[in-house]
Amino acid sequence: MARKPLCFVLMPFGTKSAGGEKPINFDAVYDEFIKPAIEEAGLDPIRADEEQAGGIIHKPMFERLVLCEYAIADLTTANANVFYELGVRHAAKPRTTVLLFAKDQGRLPFDVAPLRAMPYSIGASGGPIDKTKSIEALVARLKAARTAVDKDSPLFQLIDEYPETKIAHEKTDIFREQVAYGEELKTKLRAARKEGRDAVYAIEESLGSLEDEEAGVIVDLFISYRSLEAWADMVRMFSKVDATLRNTILLREQYALAFNRNGDGEEAQKILEQLIHERGPSSETYGILGRVYKDRWLKAKEEGKTGKAKGHLRQAIETYLKGFEADWRDAYPGINALTLIHAQDHADPRIPELRSVVEYAVRRKIASGISDYWDYASLLELAVLAKDPVSSETHLGDALSHIREGWEPKTTAKNLSVLLEALPADSNDRRWIENIINELLGT
Repeated sequence: MARKPLCFVLMPFGTKSAGGEKPINFDAVYDEFIKPAIEEAGLDPIRADEEQAGGIIHKPMFERLVLCEYAIADLTTANANVFYELGVRHAAKPRTTVLLFAKDQGRLPFDVAPLRAMPYSIGASGGPIDKTKSIEALVARLKAARTAVDKDSPLFQLIDEYPETKIAHEKTDIFREQVAYGEELKTKLRAARKEGRDAVYAIEESLGSLEDEEAGVIVDLFISYRSLEAWADMVRMFSKVDATLRNTILLREQYALAFNRNGDGEEAQKILEQLIHERGPSSETYGILGRVYKDRWLKAKEEGKTGKAKGHLRQAIETYLKGFEADWRDAYPGINALTLIHAQDHADPRIPELRSVVEYAVRRKIASGISDYWDYASLLELAVLAKDPVSSETHLGDALSHIREGWEPKTTAKNLSVLLEALPADSNDRRWIENIINELLGT
């Protein structure tokens, strides 16, 4: 079978606000609009974010920008990575780059009309609408690009002498093999996670030098160890990867998480505080730092060090609140702050308002269609806080059906245990909360 030309897609991922009235679910835009159009046009799609880690532009990314026969760039939200990548593409390829943007979603930083960008429409749910019409239009653009004589790169248009880069077929073929290799390796990792830590380690050993491996594969390997709670392997592996990748927010956060779970909260704290100093506040960074203080509180309480425990509890609450204030759409630090405030003082006047905001954040994310285990676990914790056993059972079922990694329900059980311990010994709520904890631990 003859190979299909590659089409590289440059776009944001997840749900982002573009300055309009509603956020955009870019994963839905890709899955329901862009990818079907590429395939209908007889091309093979590759999405840029599948090869990125923490916003880093790395060697495989440049290869895709230069070597893919076609490219699509979604300019919506004026994403910095997308614009940078588009600049590289326009410098390398005179033709076959198609531009898109979502209508009525805020102004782009320049007039796209001279670049002939194609508009598409977004519905109330954040996904694409008028999909049939939009797919037909994009297919037409891609087919037209195959036979286009005019150049779509402004650089090639404006500078007559600018050279048209010639790439040997041998280089392109090697590139295609590397893409297939990366996908094959990710498939193997998915299978290895089911077998256990040793299977994942065997794949790591088969790679050779991790400094030369693609960022996407490295991140997948790193997260595979996390899913198996192989914290020491995450710490060990971090020092073996490329220095540029080690400096990404994603890997540094997970590195700190691994240190804390491996019993070295001091080192985890240093990493996270340095990250906040360099990159600014983040719900995820503060969320992990809050966990550091929370673990210290639990340890001091277990050791009977009452004064020390109270201090760490205050630190944990303040840190989780900073994380929630950094991004109110991320309910994780918010629900943790709420749980710990209940443990500290169930009559705290901050509780009603914080509970309302956390629940709204969770329900908005679920309504957007991109929910995960933590969203349903948060609703479960909110129901337990409200002493509502009926709703708790419903949310427990939803959470259990969305488990991705074995340590997730254990974390929720630990949070609920904090609430359980704060109840009087003769409380009528203890029995049903204990049942929920046992069911979470039994998964």
